[in-house]
Parts: sequence; structure tokens; C-alpha cells
Amino acid sequence: MTEALGTDGLRVEVRDRVGYVTLDRPERRNALGSAEMAALVETFVRFDADDDVWAVVITGAGDKAFSAGRDLKELAGRDSAGAPPPSPMRQPLRNPFEVVLECRKPTVAALNGAALGGGLELALACDVRLAADTATLALPEALRGMGANFGSVMLPRLVPVGIAYDMLYTGRTISADEAARWGLVNRVVPFDDLPDAAEEYVRTLLANAPLTIRRYKQVIQSSLHQAPAAALRLDVRPDPYSSEDRVEGVRAFAEKRAPQWRAR
Repeated sequence: MTEALGTDGLRVEVRDRVGYVTLDRPERRNALGSAEMAALVETFVRFDADDDVWAVVITGAGDKAFSAGRDLKELAGRDSAGAPPPSPMRQPLRNPFEVVLECRKPTVAALNGAALGGGLELALACDVRLAADTATLALPEALRGMGANFGSVMLPRLVPVGIAYDMLYTGRTISADEAARWGLVNRVVPFDDLPDAAEEYVRTLLANAPLTIRRYKQVIQSSLHQAPAAALRLDVRPDPYSSEDRVEGVRAFAEKRAPQWRAR
């Protein structure tokens, strides 16, 4: 089944159990305005609750940028109008990066170009990052007097802390290859191959038991900073051991066929 959703600036489609999100403002390097931020929240809340969505892929339109981050022209307009400055901890709406991070389904960011500021923060919220060889990554908020609240929390969880300090302090831009060396991206592919690489990756995920994948995500997120003894005793759901899919997986192995997962 194919279902088109989304709004201006954000294309959303559900196809064959995958939710596809495209940041669609190529003329603005896919900058994230208030409308796009709100649409991301709505989209990922819906995906999280939708039993027919087993994984999510997010990318940008065009060949220049995944996302250049927060729409600074919009922010400048707010400042000129005397609107109060946005604060990450005092927003009336949920932060989209947190909503993506908390999505129970596996999330894959396909970085088709520059991922800067809030664009990189959005990618950091995803579980896996695939990058075109032309992609660049940076958290340049210090150059603009901003804060990278989400990025300054998540980046040191993914790269050596010294690298996180360096990127945050200097705001420097790194290549996809350097990002891969630090484990910030999982795979670098030629630009033209990125859509197929993302599709191949997500189809590999879907070949595995969905409840097991969701449990892995919950275990990793819940146990990351716990001692092993405490982490091993976490009551993490869903429980694949008592699922129909576990029975199907064992039966399929015995019958030498591909399992037919039902996510239950």
C-alpha cells in the first residue's frame, strides 16, 4: 500500500511498511521552519503509533543539502517583530528531534548533502546514518550565538568526547569520510547510489523480526549508561520470546523458508 501524507516543505509517504520522509525545501537548502518542525512531530507521532509502519527513512530533496538546519531567516523575522527568542526547554510544542529519537521504530537518515546545525541534530536523532560521499556535517551554532542543545547532548554519545568538543567549539565542517572514521555515519556511498543504498538497508531491516528490532532499540537506549548487571535486568518491551514471530522464525528455519513476520 502507498499512502501520501505531509505538508508543504515535508513530503511523507508510506510504502510497503516503510515511512519515507523528505525535507522538501531545496530552494532553502531544506531549512527547518516552524511549519516543518511541527510537521515532523506530527509525522513521527503518527508513525510511532501506526502498526503498518515498521521502519522510517528520512532524507532531503535536491543534491545540495539534507538540511541546513533551522530557518535563520524565519528567526531573524521573529527577532525583528520583537517575538521572544525560542528556548529548547520552554517550547509549547514538542521538540521534533526528541520525537524522532523516541520513535520505537528503527530510523535511518540518508544524508544527501549538507547536514548542518538542526539538520545534523535531526540526523543524530536517527538510529543509523547513511551518507552520500558529497555530504558534509557540522554544528556551527557557536558561529551564530546559538546553542545546539540537542546536538551537544547527542554528539558525545556517538563520537569520542574530544571530537565532540572540537566540532562544537569550532563549528567546523567535516566530510562524510571523516564522519565515518568517527562512527558518526555508518556508511558512505556515491551520491547517485544513496537512494538505492537506503532502500537496500531498510529492506534488510524488514527481513528481520520487527519486535526483535524494536526490543534492540529499547535495550540500547535504556541501558547505554547503566552498569551491565543493571542493564541485564531491565524489563524492556516488546518481548519477542513470547511472540508469534518467535514461533514463526523457528518454524521457518526448520522448514528452510523465509519467515513471514506479523509483528506480534
